Amino acid sequence: MQPLIDNARTFGQRPEEFAGHAEGQSPEVLFITCSDSRVVPALITGARPGQLFELRTAGSIVPPHDAERPSGEAATIEYAVQVLGVADIVVCGHSHCGAVGALVRGDDLTAVPAVRDWLAFAAGEPGPCDPADPTVAGAVQQHVRTQLLRLSAYPCVARRLADGRLRMHGWYYEVHTGLVRHHRADTDAFEIL
Repeated sequence: MQPLIDNARTFGQRPEEFAGHAEGQSPEVLFITCSDSRVVPALITGARPGQLFELRTAGSIVPPHDAERPSGEAATIEYAVQVLGVADIVVCGHSHCGAVGALVRGDDLTAVPAVRDWLAFAAGEPGPCDPADPTVAGAVQQHVRTQLLRLSAYPCVARRLADGRLRMHGWYYEVHTGLVRHHRADTDAFEIL
C-alpha cells in the first residue's frame, strides 16, 4: 500500500496538468472491462485522463437492460451514450478471467452467493474451451461476443448504432503477454489489433 500512498502524495503536486479537467469531460470511448486488477484500460490504450469512460464489472458482464430495475451498469452505459455522446464502446475480456473460468469449470460458488448470482447474467454457455487451459481464451472471446449482443439491446445503444453515431468493438487482452486482439465481425475471429 505504501507505494500507492507515496504516488498519491506526489500526484497532486502537478495541478497545472489537471486544471483543464474542471471544465468537464468529453471522453471518446466507453470502455467496459473486468474488475480484474491486471486489466488497466489506460495502460492498455495509452489513454490520458478524460479520454475513457470506464465501466468495470466482475467478468466484464453487461447485465440485461431492464427499465423496471435500473442498475449502476445500465446508468453508466446510458450516461456515456446519451449525455457524453461517446462514439465508440469497447467490451474487453481478458485471459485468465476468474469469472469466465468459474463458468467453464462449473465451480461451486455457494460460498460467494453475490458472485454466483452475478455470473448468472453472463448469458448463455461459455464458448469452447479446455477447462484445463488457464487462459480460457475461447470461452472469454465467446463471452465478449455475447456481451456485445447484450449491449446492442440497450435502447440508447440500439438507436445510436442504427443512426451510425456509435461503433462497438470486442477486444481480448492477454494478461500474460500484453497482446490485444479485436473481434472482426466479417470473420467472427479475434485477430491481433
